[in-house]
Amino acid sequence: MNIVVIGGTGLIGSKLVARLLQLGHQAVAASPNSGVNTVTGQGLARALKGAAVVVDVSNSPSFEDAPVLEFFTKSTNNLLAEGSAAGVGHYVALSVVGSERLPESGYFRAKVVQEQLIQRGSIPYTIVRATQFFEFVKGIADSATHGNEVRLSSAGIQPIAADDVAHALSEVTLGPAVNGTIEVAGPETFGLDELVRKSLAARKDPRTVIADANARYFGTALQERSLLPGAGARTGRIRFEQWLAAPSAR
Repeated sequence: MNIVVIGGTGLIGSKLVARLLQLGHQAVAASPNSGVNTVTGQGLARALKGAAVVVDVSNSPSFEDAPVLEFFTKSTNNLLAEGSAAGVGHYVALSVVGSERLPESGYFRAKVVQEQLIQRGSIPYTIVRATQFFEFVKGIADSATHGNEVRLSSAGIQPIAADDVAHALSEVTLGPAVNGTIEVAGPETFGLDELVRKSLAARKDPRTVIADANARYFGTALQERSLLPGAGARTGRIRFEQWLAAPSAR
């Protein structure tokens, strides 16, 4: 099967491409570095020629409200137009669990717009919503740091390893379009403050994590289940402490 992975050189994309190649499929990593720019459309028609599936795991270079909305709007519209012209039969997109519950965040509003464009498009699709990656937990801590304190909500979170996300995406990519949404999450649920506390302790990071019900998550308030998947979510196999023990986690 000929598969084009948009954002194929990033964290998830590179793992997905490697897995698809290992399974014997033709998987091409498309990104600005390979001459494919989904925002301008440069190189997109050439990249999608003959593709059976396009998988979009790309991300905006800016998380500011206006640029991130422009990125996902233009990129998705271009992918839909060129994908339809190329006869692509399945559009797979990676999104985020809980995006619709976090409207104060420009980033999550943009992800909702991306999903809506795909849902209204002419290409059969599957949207895979993942919870936060283990690999980004340190970034959550950094975003909430003031001096030596990290203030975070204790709302629930069910984070997942990037390897498990790539595994789930590979299964979806090689299966039929569901014209709907699939959620994937890790095997354990934590309080957000608890998760970051474990992460910092494993790295011997001296910062103190303080549970604060009013703390914001990338600019938006959290309810207890804002970041948690629904009951039917697929779960990964890698546990957080197992991932932390791996050399790559450091």
